[in-house]
Amino acid sequence: MRKLYRNIAIVTAVFMLALGAMLAVSYYQMRQVSPLESGVMQTLKEMNDGNAENESLQKQIRELDLISRKAYFVQESQLKTGAYLLLGMACILIVCLNLYYKETKNLPEKELDPIDEWMSKTKARKYLTIASIAALVITIGLILLQHIDFKGKAGDSDGKDSLMVEDEEVQQRAPEDEAVTILPADSIATDSLQAEGAATDSLPIPKITSKAFRGNNSSATSSAHGIATSWDLKSKKNILWQSAIPKHGYNSPIISGRNVFITGADKSARELYCYDVYTGELKWTVVANNIPGSPSSAPKVNADTGLAASTAATNGEQVCAIFATGDIICADMNGNRLWAKNLGVPDNHYGYASSLQMYGSNVIVQYQNNGSSKIVALNAKTGNQAWSKTTSDKIAWSSPIIATLGGKTALVVMGNPAIAAYNPSNGKELWRVECMSGEVGASPTCASGIVYGASEYAKCIAIDGATGQTLWEASDYLPECSSLAATKSLVFCATSYGMVCAYDAQTGEVKKEHDLSTPFYSSPVVVDGKVFLFSNSGKAYIFSSSSFDLITSFDTGEKTFATPAFTDNMMIVRTDKSIYCVKKN
Repeated sequence: MRKLYRNIAIVTAVFMLALGAMLAVSYYQMRQVSPLESGVMQTLKEMNDGNAENESLQKQIRELDLISRKAYFVQESQLKTGAYLLLGMACILIVCLNLYYKETKNLPEKELDPIDEWMSKTKARKYLTIASIAALVITIGLILLQHIDFKGKAGDSDGKDSLMVEDEEVQQRAPEDEAVTILPADSIATDSLQAEGAATDSLPIPKITSKAFRGNNSSATSSAHGIATSWDLKSKKNILWQSAIPKHGYNSPIISGRNVFITGADKSARELYCYDVYTGELKWTVVANNIPGSPSSAPKVNADTGLAASTAATNGEQVCAIFATGDIICADMNGNRLWAKNLGVPDNHYGYASSLQMYGSNVIVQYQNNGSSKIVALNAKTGNQAWSKTTSDKIAWSSPIIATLGGKTALVVMGNPAIAAYNPSNGKELWRVECMSGEVGASPTCASGIVYGASEYAKCIAIDGATGQTLWEASDYLPECSSLAATKSLVFCATSYGMVCAYDAQTGEVKKEHDLSTPFYSSPVVVDGKVFLFSNSGKAYIFSSSSFDLITSFDTGEKTFATPAFTDNMMIVRTDKSIYCVKKN
């Protein structure tokens, strides 16, 4: 057995050296490039823009885009697998050497062959021990490197690189004509079109609410009516007001009564804002500061994510907001901070982006990060933990929804690799379908008891909400960041490469598609028989929700990554520069 242990150790050491060198080269290559080579993708974009009528070429470009993305994540997965394999080989080497020396130390000199004689020498044994320990340390180091940020994803449609930078640095390098409006909280510029002297206090409290990302329960639908289908920020046509935002953020507005809530953040501060729905006046600001466990400096985040990507949530009595630092705060409707806590700084290479959800008196947090994946419910009045569910899912940027499944209320969460339903009262799992992969940034939706989910590196799937049974799968068009919306008959999808489509809700067949040649991060929302959708460049698209025919489209003039919120005859839109209200003049 002595020679067997020796031979295994030698072979293992050789393989470790070869594998270690390969992994080092692979890791170096991944550190040099982003998931999409910006130069290559810019060239493809220019080819696409210059050949808008060439459907065959555009299809090929989309396929190349998808292949390049998949290749990156395959390489990343292989690197991780190789690191763990290297760790296993290091353990085998150490065990074999230990067993070898245990059997060799009492053997007479004449029974030793040249290799055994060399390995049994004091210095040789010392060197082998050091080499084994070094191999183990290097292996563990390679595994830890899997949690070091790779460069961010490719930039927006203008071809900028989304490097791992702090939010403040992003704003400093932005061109002047695209700079984020950053004003002190006490000097907010508000351009209100309310008639001078109008008694706004006498205006009715809006009945339609939008209490979370994409509306109540994050359903991607609204019961609002009378929303204007054309507006112009320059001429102020159908614009009730437009206000500046103190700090930058990608989160979407939510509405309860006369209150409109958004958040903003930079390296120095994280803040929750409340605006008046009729005037655009900034009513109050709550700062996320003096929180035990909060990091002393803001974590580095991707330029397309920032420190305030998560949308707040409210139940009409409390409003909660969370930031990429892991800080969550809660305030009442008058701007009094009720509590604040840190959930642990997210280990997240793009920046934390999952939005909050409310169920009764609890705020629900999908907290799926590297090394820690859980769903947490906190009492919105006190901040005390109501329940917590640890999951086996990997890192995700998706947001939870509340849906009625089989006649019962359920919390639906989408991540990698599963879409799962839970009892929102206690976190008990109802069903789980493993169907997702890659970087899951879109959120699920539900219509008529059927749960729909999609992610760019996986599939579009329909699940019976009562049983967890898969009804159909499709892969024609898949979103990167934009979430699905659905009616009883159609499922709406917007992609980051400009294609939008409507799937048949019962079969998964593509019923209608539009090649709009512009990326979408904002999500579609179904309102009053229409589907409202904004492109990253700020172009508004309005479709029929029954046929998905394009009704109208026009440029708004400001880049728009957030999803709009709707209330009585009004739509609130957040851009990268401002927040404004659309209402028929």
